[in-house]
Amino acid sequence: MLMKNDLRDNRTPGAICLNMLLAAASLFANGFGVYLTIQANIGVGPWDVLNLGLSRSLGILYGTASIAVSCTVLTVDVLLREPIGLAMFIDSVVVGKAVDFFNWVDAVPPAQSLLAGVPLLLAGLVIMAYTQYTYMIASLGCGPRDTLLVGMAKRMRRLPIGAVSIALLSLATLAGWLLGGPVGVGTLICAFGAGPIMQLAFRTVRFDATLVRHQRVTDSLRVFLGHRAAA
Repeated sequence: MLMKNDLRDNRTPGAICLNMLLAAASLFANGFGVYLTIQANIGVGPWDVLNLGLSRSLGILYGTASIAVSCTVLTVDVLLREPIGLAMFIDSVVVGKAVDFFNWVDAVPPAQSLLAGVPLLLAGLVIMAYTQYTYMIASLGCGPRDTLLVGMAKRMRRLPIGAVSIALLSLATLAGWLLGGPVGVGTLICAFGAGPIMQLAFRTVRFDATLVRHQRVTDSLRVFLGHRAAA
């Protein structure tokens, strides 16, 4: 039987596979949270301004645009030699396609007013916060965008990480807006509210993200190859 520590540390192929499933399920649910922020219809988060801008300007699905942006960011992460985990590849695909799925089933109608939109957007952010927790405890890597933020901050030591974050979010918002992405009060709520909501969610489950040791892809492969060699 796999013990809790084995699952957290990804010491066996079985633990890695189970944590990949945990990450995928968490990211699918995270996609529902993203979908709710879009259906709030009052402007979306900075990265989603870019995703929707690409989607509208190129005539492609949101998920396809999201995958393109995520893969681009992931490539930059690799070039910056930041740690890459298996879950980062899952993240790049699952969230965007989950949004496409919920759009396809027409799960929630778009809000028709600010009064209806704000609670819907906040509900989406809360879902995203808690699913970020269940995604991170898989210990198979952070999201491509979070990794990019950390990588940029390491190389701009004269700037606080908050300033680097604002610069990245502003760039994503501007590029998305120029492509036709929706910018509104929801964009401000996401930009300045997502962090505190996530921090509050983590506090309720007594989770410290800084204590998680994420496993690199190379280390995951060694576990599988070592298990085969032992067999």
